[in-house]
Amino acid sequence: MVSIAWLRDDLRTADNPALLSAAQDGAAVALYVLDEDSPGIRPLGAAAKWWLHHALTSLRQDLEALGIPLVLLRGPAGSVVPAFVQEAGAERICWNRRYGGPEREVDTAVKAWAAGADVHAESFQASLLHEPWTVRTGSGGPYRVFTPFWRTVSAMDFRAPLSAPEKAAAPPGGMPAGDDLADWNLLPKHPDWSAGLAEAWTPGEQAGLSALEDFLAGPVQDYDDGRDRPAKPGTSRLSPYLRWGHVSPFQVWHTLSRVRGNGPGPAVFGTEIGWREFCWHQLFHNPELATKNLRPAFDGFPWEHPQGSGPQTPQILRGKDAQARPDSRPDDLDPLDAWKAGLTGIPLVDAGQRQLWRMGWMHNRVRMVAASFLIKNLGIHWRVGEEWFWETLVDADPASNPANWQWVAGSGADAAPFFRIFNPETQAKRFDPDGEYVTRWVPEALTPLYPEPLVDLKESRRHALEAYESIR
Repeated sequence: MVSIAWLRDDLRTADNPALLSAAQDGAAVALYVLDEDSPGIRPLGAAAKWWLHHALTSLRQDLEALGIPLVLLRGPAGSVVPAFVQEAGAERICWNRRYGGPEREVDTAVKAWAAGADVHAESFQASLLHEPWTVRTGSGGPYRVFTPFWRTVSAMDFRAPLSAPEKAAAPPGGMPAGDDLADWNLLPKHPDWSAGLAEAWTPGEQAGLSALEDFLAGPVQDYDDGRDRPAKPGTSRLSPYLRWGHVSPFQVWHTLSRVRGNGPGPAVFGTEIGWREFCWHQLFHNPELATKNLRPAFDGFPWEHPQGSGPQTPQILRGKDAQARPDSRPDDLDPLDAWKAGLTGIPLVDAGQRQLWRMGWMHNRVRMVAASFLIKNLGIHWRVGEEWFWETLVDADPASNPANWQWVAGSGADAAPFFRIFNPETQAKRFDPDGEYVTRWVPEALTPLYPEPLVDLKESRRHALEAYESIR
């Protein structure tokens, strides 16, 4: 009997219920479909594509050790998956559930096809500690506030992580050929800006598990304070490994139990896992989270930039040396492009934007500051920033990225009040008091070469509050 494990954002062998179930049936085949064609499916950003290329390379090696071939196909999954199942002569297909609206529609269609084709289809819970439809307020609606949400969810029992499959039997007669990964052209070429990503990250399951162990061996103890210090190794850096499913939330949660009770750090980190769950809760109940304000009052906010103008890379970052920047900010540089390139004249904001371009990742404290500056000091729509982060983050998550941007903008669930405007100078003094982070990423910040600020922080704050008053 041949079973197909259809993998998506679960690129691991351990604690992968769909893969384990498929392998227990006899001969198992892993299938990954790069779907950028189905209605509503959001194409990956450039940094995410870089990660995916290396993640699939690593996964193929891990699966080969288990005797499970990995087949790569590209196209609309609603037609590609059934065609492959039939060509492979498979009697069963398994997958781990997804929670975005368009993704659920695709999965529902495949399950309906399977029922009519006499193919057994089964789905599993793997990427969230809880199923979003199982958590409701006392009145029966979705939670809009994090604290009661997490109080409810964290009191639940979460299953223990599952082991990886035993070595599986080879599929009889071989499998239909898939695509060559290189033909997907996921890696950047003109220019190749990925050197910094390769220095900072090793995609794959073993690297993710190692990152988890390293975090629990040290930084988690002081996480309650260290998570806010961008110059220090105080965060877990697990976000891309969770986003791509190299580690599961069940693995993180149960491994964290080893250090629970050792000070406030582990408990605070547990709430971060809860916030990730809360973001997915929002996306499940609001499939247009990345494009629509959760609070309709913000539909009338006088944003400066048109929606949908975020992903384009500014010309200033397109040269042969993708890491180079001019000694000064060109006079005609658009404020949005200056923000993307880290040339706003605000040291902490510029440091974060340059870290993002170099590493495909930004410290979370600085993400909030950079987002607040774009939305509230420059008056640019949160969607523009969300689209840029989607393009440049290796951990660009369909739920967390838009939910966090809406949190900063004040338009989302349990959002920060709009009048909470992060002052980058105050934030730098408090969380980077010695200037280590800024000096690393913006070495010219204290020299005459550094540009003047794009805007006056106090004056732009006043304009933001006046704009907010217009929609209250």
